[in-house]
Amino acid sequence: CLVEVASGTLIRCVYKPVRGERPLWDFPDGTLSGREVAAHAISTALGWQIVPPTLWREDGPAGPGMCQAWIDEGDGPGVVAVLPEGSEMPGWISVFSGYDGAGDPVALVHAASEALQQVAVFDALVNNADRKGGHLLVDEGERLWAIDHGVTFSDEDKLRTVLWGWAGQPIPADLLACVAALPRVADLDDVCRWLDRVEIRALQSRIDDLLADPVFPMPSPGWPAIPWPVF
Repeated sequence: CLVEVASGTLIRCVYKPVRGERPLWDFPDGTLSGREVAAHAISTALGWQIVPPTLWREDGPAGPGMCQAWIDEGDGPGVVAVLPEGSEMPGWISVFSGYDGAGDPVALVHAASEALQQVAVFDALVNNADRKGGHLLVDEGERLWAIDHGVTFSDEDKLRTVLWGWAGQPIPADLLACVAALPRVADLDDVCRWLDRVEIRALQSRIDDLLADPVFPMPSPGWPAIPWPVF
C-alpha cells in the first residue's frame, strides 16, 4: 500500500507488511518483505542503486514490513513493450514473437541500454522469479528503477524475466567488475538477515559462477522463462 513517512519531510513510500503477504508454494511464508530489503542491499553493494531505497520497519500501521521509496514515472516511453510483429524499434532488442488475444502476431522487445543490462545481471544474481515489464520504472529524470523483489533468492533456479535479449552474450567488463568487487555474501549483514543458510550459499554460488563464466544466462529448460502476464 502507499503510505507517507515523516523524515523531516513527508516521503511517499510503498509499504508491504508481512501480515499482508499471500502464501506461495515455493517460498517460505512471511519472507517476501525481507527479500525486498535484501535485494536493495545487493543493488547497493554493486554500486548500481537500481532498487529504490528500501528499509525494514517494525512500527508500520499493519505491523513489521518493508518500506520502499515511491517512484514517480515520467511521461517518456518505458523500456519493455509488446509491439506488432515487424515494428521498427531502433535501439531495441526482440525477445520473442507470439500472438495476442486477437490472434495477431506480436513481439516482446526491450531497450538495449546499459542500465537495463545492469538489471539483467542483478536479476541473475538474486535469482528473480518475476521480472515483469511493469516492474521497470523510468522516473521523471529518465533514471531506471527496478521494483518488486519479493520472489528472489531461492536456492533453486527460478530466473523468469522479460530481459532475455542478451542471453548467451558476454557481460560487459564494467558490469563484471562491479560483481567481482562484491564482498562475500556472508559479510553482507543486510542480506544474510533475510535469507536462510542454503539461500546464502546459493547466492554466493551464483556470484562465483557468473564470474567464472561471464555471460548473460540462458533460460532454464526446467522453469518458465517468461513471466505471465509480461506486464
